[in-house]
Amino acid sequence: MAILKIRGGDLDLVEYDFTSFRPGEHIYTDIPVVKAPIPQKGSFNVTVPSRIHLSVLDMNRFSPGMPGGGGLGFALQIYSNATVSCTSGDNVIDSPRILLIEHLVAAFKAVTGYAGGFIIQTQDHGKEHVGLGSTCTIASAVVAAMNEATGCPLTNDTIRRLIGHNYVEETNEPGMIAFGFETGVGAATSIYGGMNILGDQLTHVYQHPFAEDKNVFIITPNIHAEDDNAGLEEFSLLMNRARTLDYRDRELKAYMIMMDMIPAIEKGDLIKMGDIMWEIEFRGSKRAEVQHHTFIIYQHMNALRQAGLEFVAMSSVGPSICVVTAKTEQEMKPILDSLGLEISVSTKVDNTGMKITQN
Repeated sequence: MAILKIRGGDLDLVEYDFTSFRPGEHIYTDIPVVKAPIPQKGSFNVTVPSRIHLSVLDMNRFSPGMPGGGGLGFALQIYSNATVSCTSGDNVIDSPRILLIEHLVAAFKAVTGYAGGFIIQTQDHGKEHVGLGSTCTIASAVVAAMNEATGCPLTNDTIRRLIGHNYVEETNEPGMIAFGFETGVGAATSIYGGMNILGDQLTHVYQHPFAEDKNVFIITPNIHAEDDNAGLEEFSLLMNRARTLDYRDRELKAYMIMMDMIPAIEKGDLIKMGDIMWEIEFRGSKRAEVQHHTFIIYQHMNALRQAGLEFVAMSSVGPSICVVTAKTEQEMKPILDSLGLEISVSTKVDNTGMKITQN
């Protein structure tokens, strides 16, 4: 894989070496353990909600293999789960994400000192490429289930740190993985539910119930990115612009979240939250992500806001649009029909977080 040069601001030129590696290599182990792992009887099932990642706070503060950057996002009532039991034999993994899970198993063993094996089965939410974070939800479910199966040597905080510091994605090379970009928002929302705000270095700043009686709709416009670049070249263009804009706007975004967004969340004022999020859509890296999919995304989101929808934002790097509103799906239909849009996912916010059962 290639080495990309990403420029943030003045004197800020970072080289990212996207070298792929095999599961179990390059593991981060500096994570505290509260007690020695002890295999438990039976199997443990962990169900976790998916997430909407609303925005990174500063893309200059993270890179592959170095989690951080801050961000905010919330959990949805769309679930992935993992069932794990201990075994004295080799690991047995029944999942389409075998490479990811093999790496997480190796990281868990290296951190906790567990010397046995695991039998692991997973089932993801089945909604790919709409901004719901399938990788982080499966990772959260698997690590939490391994933790339960070994008597909880990790806390919820260290579970998400293990995931964040060992976050990987599968590559096009058979049997190989590579470090991904990770803010920690996904694992925090899966574990705790509700709205979560993360600072740099995976610091969990804030969690609160969000939009408990409202509906959430994911709308995916049928558009294409504004340029024909693909793969690493496309990624390089996006990341350079995103980092430059965050270099300029990161203080403003942090101020709006601390001074405006959190008080609005505390009051349950969805309209105010939507107004703040709309401002963030035009600031820093979020602006680069939106514009990457052409300005028609702004046109769609503005039209949805003008139609009276309270909270409208692009999910993750897009192009899916997330709407949080008191309107029902039936009330949404004429609005979307007039814009030529359709609902991809209809759900609600999950304010509970992960659920654990033992068989």
